[in-house]
This record gives sequence, C-alpha cells and structure tokens, in this order.
Amino acid sequence: MMFSRRTLLAFAGGTAAAAVSRSAFASASDDLDTAYINARVWTGAGADIRTDAIGVKGDRIAAIGADAVRAHTGKRTQVIDLRGAFVTPGFIDPHVHFVKASQMLSQPSLRDAADPKAFVARIAAAVKTLPKGQWLEGGNWDQDRWGGEMPNKSWIDAVTPDTPVAVIRYDLHMLLLNSLALRLAGIDRNTPDVPGGVIERDAKGEPTGIVKDAAKELVLRAIGEPTSDQIDTATRQGIALALSKGVTQVHPTELETISFDSTRRLRAKGETDLRFRHFLPLKDWEKQVALVKAEGRGDDWVQWGACKVVFDGSLGSRTARFYEPYADDPTTRGLVVTDPADLRRWIEGADKAGLQVTAHAIGDEANDIVLDTMVAVAAANGARDRRFRVEHVQHMKSHAIARFNEQGIIASVQPYHAIDDGRWAVRRIGEERLKTSFAFGSLVRSGAHVCMGSDWPVAPIDPLTGLDAAVNRETLDGKNPQGWHPEQRVTLAQAMHSYTQEGAYAGFNEKRLGLIAPGFLADFAVWDADFFAIDSHSLVNAKALRTIVGGRQRYG
Repeated sequence: MMFSRRTLLAFAGGTAAAAVSRSAFASASDDLDTAYINARVWTGAGADIRTDAIGVKGDRIAAIGADAVRAHTGKRTQVIDLRGAFVTPGFIDPHVHFVKASQMLSQPSLRDAADPKAFVARIAAAVKTLPKGQWLEGGNWDQDRWGGEMPNKSWIDAVTPDTPVAVIRYDLHMLLLNSLALRLAGIDRNTPDVPGGVIERDAKGEPTGIVKDAAKELVLRAIGEPTSDQIDTATRQGIALALSKGVTQVHPTELETISFDSTRRLRAKGETDLRFRHFLPLKDWEKQVALVKAEGRGDDWVQWGACKVVFDGSLGSRTARFYEPYADDPTTRGLVVTDPADLRRWIEGADKAGLQVTAHAIGDEANDIVLDTMVAVAAANGARDRRFRVEHVQHMKSHAIARFNEQGIIASVQPYHAIDDGRWAVRRIGEERLKTSFAFGSLVRSGAHVCMGSDWPVAPIDPLTGLDAAVNRETLDGKNPQGWHPEQRVTLAQAMHSYTQEGAYAGFNEKRLGLIAPGFLADFAVWDADFFAIDSHSLVNAKALRTIVGGRQRYG
C-alpha cells in the first residue's frame, strides 16, 4: 500500500509508524525477510521525522518502527542489529557521465597537478605504462590551479613522441592534444572551425592542441570505441564505487548511448545492483520513441524515456553563453552549441511524443533561451506532467530564478561546482554576475523543485561532498571560511531532500524511491555518523557502512 507525502508527514514517532506499516501486510503470519533494528533512521518524510527500525519484504520496505517490525519478525526473518547507526534513504545522483567517469578510474589523473612541470611529469609517467601507439586519455586537469595559463601541445610533445594524447579538462568541455593526436584527428591549420566548437590556434594560425565542445568530436572519432567487454568492466567498477558512497540510483545525462548500452547489457544478465535512469541524446529522440513503442520504458533497474541536449559550454572553458563578454577575454561571450531552431524543434517533437527533456545551460543567456524554449513548447503541446529539467543552472539574471517554480521546471544543480569554480569564477565574469550564480538557496526558497547531484567525473560521486558544498559553500582553496556568497547556502535537511526525494521526482520515481516508508523500494544507506548530530564540516568524513538496494545489501 502506498502513502502520500502528506500522510507520511503526519507520522513522527514509532507508534504512528507502526500503525502505518501494519497495512503493508496481508496477515499477521506474513513475516519480514529482513529486520534492521536499533537504528537512527532519517526517513526523509520531514526534516525531523525519525524512526528506529526498518522491515523489508522482497524488494520493498514493509514496516518502519520497532513495534511494527517486531510484530512481523518471524523465525525466517534475518535480524540485523545496526547498533545505533544512522540510516538515510539511498542517495540519487541525477547527473552523471557514468561510463566516462568509470573509465577514468583506471586512467591517469591530472586534477591535482599544481603547476605545468607537474602536469608534464604526470603525462610522461603515464605514457611509459602504455604500448606504443595507444591513446593516452583521462586527465581532469585544471589550469586554474597554476594561475590560468592554458596548456599547449609544445609542453608535452617531447615526452609523448609515439603516444597520441587526448586528456580532458575536468569540466569535460576541453581536450589537450599533442601533435601526434592532432595529426591522427586530421586537425591542422587548414581545418575549418566547427559549429558549436573551438579549435584554438596560435598567432600563426597553427592549432595549439586545445579543442573545445563540438570540436572534440573530431578527436573522439579518431580514438574510436573500446570493446563492449571493456566498457562493461568499467561500468561495474563505477557501480561498486557509487554503492560505496550510499548512492542507489544515478541519471546518466549524456550525448551518447555508451552508458545506456552498457547497463542494458548488464541488466540482461541480471540486476545491475545500482539503479539507472538514462537521458539519451535529444537529437535522436525519434529513435527513443521507437524503442519505447517496442520495449516500454525499462524497469526499476534500468529506465529510459528521457532526453538530454547541451545548449552551451562551461565557465572554465569560457564557452558558457553570456549576455556580456567574459571579463578575462572580452573577445567572447561563449558558445551556442545547439542551434536554437534545432533546440525548439527537437524539444517540441520529443515532448509531444511523451519523452522527458532536460537541457544543459550554464551561462545567463543560455538559461534564458532554454527556459523560453521550454515555455513555448509547453504552450504549443498543451498541459501535461512533463517535468522539463535544466542541468547546471549556474549563472542567471535575477529574473530567471523565479521562473523555475512559476513554470514548473526542475533545476538540476551540482553544489560541488560552486566551491570548485568559486576559486576563480570572479576572474571570468566579475563580481556582479556572481550575485545570482549557483543560486541554490534562492531556488530552494522559491519553491522550485531542485535536485542535487555531482556531474561525476567533473565532481566526486560522493554525495557527502555535495552536502558539504550546499550547506557550507566554502571554496576548495580555503579562502571563504564563512561561505562563498553565503546567502545561497541551504540547510542540511533541504540538501538531503534534494539528494533523495527531489532526485526521485526528477525521474518520475517519487512514488517508489527517495523515502523510507512502507511500500517504497528498499533502497537505503547505513552510515557511521548521524549527519544531523555532527558539525557540518565533518560530513565528508562520514562513511557508508552498508548500502541496500532492492532489499539486498550491495555494499558493506
């Protein structure tokens, strides 16, 4: 039996919880499979609503509260004493690049290279581990760690003569290539500019090795695809990592189908341990309509029926689209990656066919264009529960903030980006535009649906780093101990709501995920510390002890 959020909010204690949970059983002899007792459970039904036990039958929560769980504990019930451990609903990460991130777990990391010398040394060391001719990928480099100077092919050519290099900036919008990789990708001084992309060139017109946004496709075609077995192995590694962080569902929001194809293969062999809701390329929406017609929209493990499009670039790469030029490069306002006419046509077609749509928008002009387009499509196609989303929503004009609640559009944000980009964002766009940037607090207080995630591998998949960023907003360089634009902080309960119930809502799963309540899927995480009882700066030190998905322990 299912209960509305309003009903659940009315129950704050064990006795009330027991009254609710009894209705999940057909008879008194209907015993639980597993009873988790002596716990401190944050149910998610309200900021202060707790219980002390969870009963599981099959893949569902059947009872909550010690009395209700005890009443249905029989001889066959496995009783697990949690010894006062803290329990939360499983975290939902509504924005990941799952296979890309999973592959990078075994690729060299350049994220903490503090200067060009360390950057080059890392690449030189990584090349020595590869067979001659094999591409060196990975990266996650960040030029702002050493003052902002862009890397150049000349930095690495001498240490990579026989190895093509394509290492990505941590925002996933920019690649650095060596000269060999440029040749293999067919990029030289005569290569035309790519619509929606940038091939950076020096004063003589020669490529520097930096390619941005749509121009990356020239390189990806040259690299080619790994085998299905290699991809699936990486996916399993990513699943294990996510589960170890208390994550029970992710939404891959990608411009290719690699994660979708991999999880479909794994699902055909059984449960995937982690739940997936896929957002497939919007430009191919008609293919997905055909798939839905032929096979439906998946199941509770692997879902589809949603689309993603990228409208602009990123702040770090100076490709996010703004009304005004960049403060540190007045020659550009950023890129429009997708033609606005295509954006309107694709969204209208996909929405009319009943697919959910989300769009990447980072700059203030990009956010306005995407919101305007979504409003126009909704008016053209008529009222329905469509749940349009905007990914990132990083920089807005003040008028745009209220539009999310007014227009029923979900803001899908990544709090870690604020404390990361906050180290250097003022150099890109100045202080005035930052007043309405990463406006999580304003969005939540407006009443909008705000789901929070990671954008893994751009940020860690660990949701505790996101909670810390949302609650404290202390930049990674330690220069904002009182919070960077602290007026945009949210409470811990608000952030956890966004990581659980709002993540479920953002995927049309709020009737089965995001709460610890009778009838919901048994997805929850057990922690070594009560998040509400510790200093918020200690959140990142908490550890998941167990992660249960579909009633089975998948980690711990």
